[in-house]
Amino acid sequence: MDLLANLLNGFGYLMGYQPIIAIVVGVILGILAGAMPGLSPSMGVALLVPFTYNLSPQVALILLVSIYIAANYGGSITAVTINTPGTPSAVVTSFDGYPLTLKGKAGVGLGTSLVASTVGGIIGTIILIFFSVPLARLAVKLHPAEYFALAIFGLTTVASLGGKNWAKAFLAAMLGLLINTIGIDPISGVKRFTFGTYKLFDGFALIPALIGLFALSEVFTRIEEYKLDKGKETEFEETQWPSFLDYWKLKLTIFRSSVLGTLIGIFPGAGATIAAFLSYDLAKKSSKDPESFGQGNPDGVAAAEAANSSSVGGALVPLLALGIPGSATTAVLVGALMIHDLVPGPLLFVERPDIIYSLFAALLIANIVMLALGLFGARLWIKVTVIPKKVLLPSILAISIVGSFAVNYSFFDVGTCIGFGVAGWLLKKYGIPGAPIVLGMVLGKLAETNFRRAVIMGGYGVFFTRPVSLILLIVALLSFGVPLYQTHKANKKERATEQK
Repeated sequence: MDLLANLLNGFGYLMGYQPIIAIVVGVILGILAGAMPGLSPSMGVALLVPFTYNLSPQVALILLVSIYIAANYGGSITAVTINTPGTPSAVVTSFDGYPLTLKGKAGVGLGTSLVASTVGGIIGTIILIFFSVPLARLAVKLHPAEYFALAIFGLTTVASLGGKNWAKAFLAAMLGLLINTIGIDPISGVKRFTFGTYKLFDGFALIPALIGLFALSEVFTRIEEYKLDKGKETEFEETQWPSFLDYWKLKLTIFRSSVLGTLIGIFPGAGATIAAFLSYDLAKKSSKDPESFGQGNPDGVAAAEAANSSSVGGALVPLLALGIPGSATTAVLVGALMIHDLVPGPLLFVERPDIIYSLFAALLIANIVMLALGLFGARLWIKVTVIPKKVLLPSILAISIVGSFAVNYSFFDVGTCIGFGVAGWLLKKYGIPGAPIVLGMVLGKLAETNFRRAVIMGGYGVFFTRPVSLILLIVALLSFGVPLYQTHKANKKERATEQK
């Protein structure tokens, strides 16, 4: 009863004009931050923190979490329309979102991503409201061995991401892991592959790398194929938008991905990108038509977007319940709380339940506002896809350069973007996908750091003596082995058919 009463009080607080304005402004700014390559959700929140000094704690936090939830959706806009993921997690959305655009179905991709993001965000918030304290306590008890096993489980998604070309996908993932070793060793502090330049002490920045791998490589491919003026421009009709029946067909994928995304988000350091990859992999493995993934299957878009939006609720669980940030953005929110003399953790639920529950209510309302603004702006975003290629491609190039520079205001990051763009273009020519490289870069640090911590704490046997770690490793082995076995059987059957 206390929970319900506090939640009703939280909704009551939102009836004022200031909280409503904060939600609307936050959602608009969040969508823009997510859609602009180079501005991640954490950067969008960080940029606005100084402007919250003179606001009340409740209004300030409502503004910031509205930016957070909307930025995860905003990244899908450019991922679907021009294959330029605005956020790292939107990389997964582009796998099927951009192929839909190439088929003249940008409305399907945008509509699916919007509704999946909204539903995912709401489910993540509901789980946050009812289970924040027990889930947070469970997450922080996990040993480094379990975090390592989780990272290995994430890496096994390359088996299904690569399909018949699993060997090339595996090679790409290994390349991503190797790239991740560049920089200062996280345990010993030794310099690795820095070539004497301090700019590589932290390795390559992820956002410029993924912009290069996806956006610039596509630009270079189009230029090479001389498609600037050739071919008929894609036309979009007003009716090309998912119907209620289309959304209903995605209900299981959205619900399953939302729950999984929330659970992954609770693990400190896991985040939206890992949640999106794992949810996409699960959707593909459970689909009746897995071969259509990567070719423009709305299930792929729904899985990725539901997972990355629901991970917001998950990441807020350890922050609010225990004071431990679960992601880069929640780390920024810790600073915002402290600016207003608030200490995140269990005592906040006791001392300031008004702030906690108005925040919960604001998350629910922000998702509804995001849906309304997304529907309002979607027709405009579709128009991006009908811009002539001779205008669009230089524009993507310019946005990529500016977005890469904006990450750290560094020309080195611009060079990183261009370098990864050329690499992505060359790899594409040989059929090696870019997505597993990103997966390796995202999971590499999580895997390496926790592997070495676990060995220091309990030796190599600790991975097999801890039940959760052992179960995750067995599931990872099956997750990697079963798709390979199925591919082998399919190839064998295909060869037998050809011989007949």
